Amino acid sequence: MRDDQTEPAAGQASNVIVMNRHRTDKRFPHLATVEAYWQALRGRRLAPGRGEVDPRGIEASLEYAFILEKIAPGVGRLRIAGTHLADLLGMEVRGMPLSAFFTAEARADLASSLEAVCETPAIATLSLAAEPGIGKPVLEARLLLMPLRGEDGGINRVLGCLDSSGSIGRAPRRFVITAQRLMQISGHDSAAGSRGLRPATPAPRPVPGFADEVSRFRPADRREGAPRDIHHLRLVTPEA
Repeated sequence: MRDDQTEPAAGQASNVIVMNRHRTDKRFPHLATVEAYWQALRGRRLAPGRGEVDPRGIEASLEYAFILEKIAPGVGRLRIAGTHLADLLGMEVRGMPLSAFFTAEARADLASSLEAVCETPAIATLSLAAEPGIGKPVLEARLLLMPLRGEDGGINRVLGCLDSSGSIGRAPRRFVITAQRLMQISGHDSAAGSRGLRPATPAPRPVPGFADEVSRFRPADRREGAPRDIHHLRLVTPEA
């Protein structure tokens, strides 16, 4: 994966990172774009700060991207969400828990992955399959979760991407997890030693469509009887 970063004008800071060349999965190309941007922001640290994220850096993938806030162990609330996520559920999703996209049986595995992203920290990649039904064609998806530091320096935000392959059909579409993969992150800063750190670069001004907004929580309906075919969670540690 190769990242090309634009040079800011003299005396100006910039969080806009342009990726001209990076690996892509033809079925889920937006995951590679969002991950490349996050990696470029992170550098050699464990995680970049929430304030460093500039939507212009992932402009082509914004509708698939989101930022969530960890509000309890294994529970994340969507603070920002692209239009593709709203299309999947057929409603506005900001303020809703990420678990709203999953069947009741899959939510425990989602919670364990989300907790690992913030606490290990790690990058989580989940392979998903939508529940079938009348007007609901075959739909596969992939979910990417990457840690961000909040204003207090702790890892309590997540930059994510939810990309799908196939027709959405009749919403809402909810998913089962068919595979999970965790990759532990190594960096020069430690979770304990970096608390209270400010972002490495000044936070950009809010850009319309990607500024935090809070909406009323609307609980997701629980549906049972979905197939369950989950591989064991694997923790992958990068080679030295």
